[in-house]
Amino acid sequence: MSNASRLLVVDDDQDLRDTLVEQLAFYDEFEIETAKNALEAIEAVKRGRIDLAIMDVGLPDMDGREAVKIMRRDGFRSPIIMLTAQGSDTDTVMGLEAGANDYVVKPFKFAVLLARIRSQLRQYEASEDAVFQIGPYTFRPGSKLLTTEKGSKLKLTEKETAILRYLYRAGREVVGRETLLAEVWGYNSNVTTHTLETHIYRLRQKIEPDPSNARILVTEAGGYKLLP
Repeated sequence: MSNASRLLVVDDDQDLRDTLVEQLAFYDEFEIETAKNALEAIEAVKRGRIDLAIMDVGLPDMDGREAVKIMRRDGFRSPIIMLTAQGSDTDTVMGLEAGANDYVVKPFKFAVLLARIRSQLRQYEASEDAVFQIGPYTFRPGSKLLTTEKGSKLKLTEKETAILRYLYRAGREVVGRETLLAEVWGYNSNVTTHTLETHIYRLRQKIEPDPSNARILVTEAGGYKLLP
């Protein structure tokens, strides 16, 4: 999936790091990067898009919570889940105050961590901080905005935002019209495919250099997809 969520796994325990990478790799919704210490993690979030970081507290070069403070200070807004061998309330509070979004105590079941990851990503996507790349545009669904490479802003409606968000998460996969209608307007809605086509038309007027020859939001047999 071209629009998979990019995860950063930060732990100096190579066995645990490799195990998490191996398990997460089974899910097409994720792309995984790794770091073995705090400095590598700080550089990784500066270097490219990271949608969520999984940070160990006990890193060899720096306390993971201090690394989180630095990442937040440098502008990293994506969710951070901290891993710790200490399950005390004080330890949890320290991590959350440092800027972490969630805490998982070792040893943990992978299914629990996976659920936390998905939960944090859902919350992030709905937040004002979420940022995605669609073609030449920076997409901020929380603000209902597309920003061009030159900094011009295109305001989106709520439905246009929802359409782009859903198509973005589908990657290069075609999303059927009925599926898109159900996801954006609701399963009990009586809206028709004509309503959807009208919104797609208006979206193309905003985002396509040549709306009659769409290159970003394209029509495929049975539905639509976004091209990066």
